[in-house]
Amino acid sequence: MSSLLFTPLTLRGVTLRNRVGVSPMCQYSASDGFADEWHFVHLGSRAVGGAGLILVEATAVEDIGRISPRDLGLWKGAHIDSLARITRFLSKHGATPGVQLAHAGRKASTAPPWEGGGAVAPGAGGWRPVGPGPEPFDAKSLAPEPLDVAAIARIVGAFADATVRARTAGFRVIEIHAAHGYLLHEFLSPLSNRRDDAYGGTFDNRIRFLREVVHAVRRQWPDELPLLVRLSCTDWVEGGWTVEDSIALARILAKEGVDLIDCSSGGNVPGVKIPTGPGYQTRFAERIRREAQVPTGAVGLIRSAMQAEHILRTEQADMVFLARELLRDPYWPLRAARSLGADVAWPHQYERARN
Repeated sequence: MSSLLFTPLTLRGVTLRNRVGVSPMCQYSASDGFADEWHFVHLGSRAVGGAGLILVEATAVEDIGRISPRDLGLWKGAHIDSLARITRFLSKHGATPGVQLAHAGRKASTAPPWEGGGAVAPGAGGWRPVGPGPEPFDAKSLAPEPLDVAAIARIVGAFADATVRARTAGFRVIEIHAAHGYLLHEFLSPLSNRRDDAYGGTFDNRIRFLREVVHAVRRQWPDELPLLVRLSCTDWVEGGWTVEDSIALARILAKEGVDLIDCSSGGNVPGVKIPTGPGYQTRFAERIRREAQVPTGAVGLIRSAMQAEHILRTEQADMVFLARELLRDPYWPLRAARSLGADVAWPHQYERARN
């Protein structure tokens, strides 16, 4: 029996060579938003290692949308060339290059994890973040400036402008980051969105910002290229965003040009106990796939080839995204193909190690 994990997946006019995706993983290694040699080697090694889709880490659509001062950006044209060098390499080695466009919202202006991850004050190289309201993420975070309607429109425009730059840089897939407590997720969840205007209150109002971003991106993104959205499918807190909300939203997004939902969870409020374990978020991908009738990607403690294959064979998702496992082993796809008996191409330079 052939391996589903190593069969192609076609989304619009793009065919991924297999169903292994590299999750967008922040490296906190950029300067003024620019990719450098670290990003080239980090991402390039995953292409050589056999992944089908490589999503570049959360890439800010404006400078104050960075999680940290060391995040990647696409808020100006000068960022294009260093990313284009990377996309050329990924494409040359058989991987499809994608980028996650993001805005950190009230969780912006923080230090890299190895520097403690705390707030970076404006006087120390940080900035005042923005959000749906004035409430900070937690007691250690900076208080955000509430966004008015004009500022929301500005950010929608920033997503559209970054989309144009992404296409120029050679990306073939865009993922909109609406998860993990960052700006678009902050508007989705009633735990963080307490507005009483057209962007708050009802479900339809809370999803308005994301829908406007999807429309703006889709207008600038060629019809033949796929658009993904990453959702936190639940806040894991009573009274918060739920998987039922995610299903309802996915139905809407599928009609508005979104081709796959990347199913994650959590991150919007601190101190939440999440029942983690192997494949603990896969059930969200399965429900959205079945009930919203839209392709999904599963992510979250997917470690073994057999586990990934099982997710696809039992129709829980259309592809799997790996994060930490691909940090441990950039060549996981090549090793997984061997264990599943799939015949995949190896880089010519590595053929001597194939058997």
